Amino acid sequence: MSKTLKEFLEDCQMLGTLRLIVTSNAAVLEVRGKIEKLFYADLPKGKYANLHNKDFEFHLNMDRISKIRFETGEAKHGNFTTYSIRFLDNMEKPALSLFLQWVKPGEYESGQVEAWNALKTSYGEVWQLELSKNL
Repeated sequence: MSKTLKEFLEDCQMLGTLRLIVTSNAAVLEVRGKIEKLFYADLPKGKYANLHNKDFEFHLNMDRISKIRFETGEAKHGNFTTYSIRFLDNMEKPALSLFLQWVKPGEYESGQVEAWNALKTSYGEVWQLELSKNL
């Protein structure tokens, strides 16, 4: 596939409200928000995608992402399907997870699941990035 991670992130804007999850060995941070108004910076540490809104700031070093994986699962609380996109590093560990955020358990925003499925169809269940083409 000849698309870039930048293009993928732009495509993620159609997903609506998401739960963005970043996990380290000491903490987990979860925020709700939309992928929108992205801007990019080429810094000595790497190429970054940036998002600022009234509730949080987010910065993704795109050079550290090697694979995108689409996953479905069973909700931990409730009997419904969850939809996520994992951004994996070169060790195949999740650097970022995007979950479709439900309005009420099992009820997603109109068109959200269809948008997730369209992205999965376009990029494949697992998309190996060409690292030189991230920005």
